[in-house]
Formats: sequence, C-alpha cells, structure tokens
Amino acid sequence: MNKHVLRAAAATAGVLALTGALTACGGSGQGGDDDKTVTLVTHDSFAVSKPVLKKFTERTGYTVKVLRGGDAGAAVNQAVLNKGNPQGDVFFGVDNTLLSRALGKGVFEPYKADGLGHVPAELQLDKERNRVTPVDSGEICVNYDRGWFEKRDRTPPDSLDDLADPEYKNLLVTPNAATSSPGLGFLLATVDEYGDSGWEDYWKKLRANGVEVVDGWEQAYNERFSGSAGGKGKGDRPLVVSYASSPPAEVLGKKPLPAEAPTGIAKRTCFQQTEFAGLLEGARNAEGGRALLDYMLSRTFQEDLPLQMFVNPAREDAELPEVFTKYGRSTGDAATMDPARIDEHRERWIKSWTSIVVK
Repeated sequence: MNKHVLRAAAATAGVLALTGALTACGGSGQGGDDDKTVTLVTHDSFAVSKPVLKKFTERTGYTVKVLRGGDAGAAVNQAVLNKGNPQGDVFFGVDNTLLSRALGKGVFEPYKADGLGHVPAELQLDKERNRVTPVDSGEICVNYDRGWFEKRDRTPPDSLDDLADPEYKNLLVTPNAATSSPGLGFLLATVDEYGDSGWEDYWKKLRANGVEVVDGWEQAYNERFSGSAGGKGKGDRPLVVSYASSPPAEVLGKKPLPAEAPTGIAKRTCFQQTEFAGLLEGARNAEGGRALLDYMLSRTFQEDLPLQMFVNPAREDAELPEVFTKYGRSTGDAATMDPARIDEHRERWIKSWTSIVVK
C-alpha cells in the first residue's frame, strides 16, 4: 500500500505554513520536460495505480510526472507563491477548506473537463467558471478503536457533545487545525455545530477533557491511535480524527474478511471534504494538462480512487469495490460550509483555536 494508505487526502495540510520546494517523483525541475510530459503538482498523499497512469499514456501519448509538495496546505501555498510561473501543469489536492484562497489568488485557468455532467452539482463549487474540477470527496470524522471499547465494556462516542464528556477524558487525538486539513475540517465541524458564539467554549471543554493535538494526520493515526494497523496498535488513544473511509484500509488483505472493520465512525462528528484539480495558470503544457483533467474524471481514473486514496469518486456512475462500500460507507450527515465563509474567517478561527488548545 501507499505510505499513506488511508489517504488523509490532503491529509496534513500546512494551512499557515509557506513551506519548501516540491520534490519530484521520477525527476525534478519545473514544468514538463517536453511537450509529451504533463507535470502533476500534488500533496504527499496522492496515489494512483501504475496501470491507470499507463492507460493515460496509451490514450493520449502524454507521460505524467508527479511532483509531491508535502502536505496539501503547503502545496497550495507554494502554488500561490508560484502563480504565473508554476512548477507544473495541473494541481491536485486543493480542498473546500482552502479553495477560496487559491481561486482568489488566480492560481488556476478555467477549463470545463469532460465528464462533469456525471458529477453532482453540489461538488461543483466553481461551476460558473470551472477553474477547478471536483475529483473526489470524503468525510472527516472521529474514528474509534472497537476493540479498546469492547474490552472495557464501554460505549464509543457518537457525537461532538460526547467527546467533551468526562467518560472520554484523555482518549482523543486530533491533527493540528493550523497544519492539517483533517484537523481544520474537524474545527470547522465544531464551528458549524456550535456557531460563532459557542465553538470556542466547546474547545475549552475538549482541552479540559484531555484532547491531544499533534502536527498531522499520519502522526495522529499511525503513532497515537490505538486502532491503527499501520502503527500496529501501539498508540494509547482510542479516538482519532480521520475519515469515514478509513475503516476499509484496516481490513484490506485480511482473509476471511471480518464482519465489521476493527475501527468505527462517530457519525455525528463529521465534516464534508471535496478535493479538486485545476490547470495551473501559465502551465507550459496546457494541452496535456487539459487531457489529464479529462482523464481524472474518466471512469478508469475515478474507479481507481477508492482503494488508492480511500476517497469517494466524484462521478456518480463510478463503480465502487465491495470492500469500500461495506466498510467505508458515508454517514450522510456531515457538516458543510460555504468556501467563501471559510476563507473569510479561517485565519481568525485558527488563531483563536491555537490560543485555546495549543498555547
């Protein structure tokens, strides 16, 4: 599996950090090496199978070079800094928590990708101008370690209110909202639930109840969460902010498949996330970039996503593997928020959150 099999898509998104140079997978340098190379700039959690990339080359004649830029927020910030002189042709990984920032800075060139007719309107957050193309969606949710709770004959939490109950003291770990998109999504879920007048008090309760904050998703899930197979269960926190689609990764390769995944979802803790790709303004191979965007909405690419990045395809007609549908069902009750509202308040919310929880 990919180093970050569970996806955390955009997982560790350095929202405030303007960090480092992008590193290349299979090469270095800016833009495509020639007119038959398409450079995809993305985050470290991006994954696609080799046969799917090979099919793209067979269909179009273009070869894809992937430039990974750390976590999603850092990659987005780097794209903003490089506006007009991008390090590649297409960017993948900006999500709805960071979308307005990228659009407001003119990072993307409009392009209406083939296949958009199969994408639900609610995912097309820039449908008037088509500067970005929705590629996948998922729900950021608190996951719990079933075995931990069963051994102690205790009931796992189901809601945000539950997490502040003394019964769950010192059990929850979350990625930092300032450095992780799951962490930011979880913060936004609390803002949506408790409003401008109540979310800060809620986080004061969580802090008093022993919530642990770490830099990113991978540290939270693989190092601190007791239910992570990747971390071999060495963590001591049975509650972690992750994804509704995380449980399928915990059963992959197991024979026979269990009746249920060893991890579960606290259904009333979730925030809806959508990831987008876009043609970078000033792309050296704009034609190849448009071809790649079309391909990312093809059923071939979309049906590869669930077991590569553990996300839901944007296309409604994409077929999902049974292991994904059985163990990674969406809650259908995730909080949402207008990207413009997020953009208007994000930095203030993060600053306030940091002063309450981290300092």
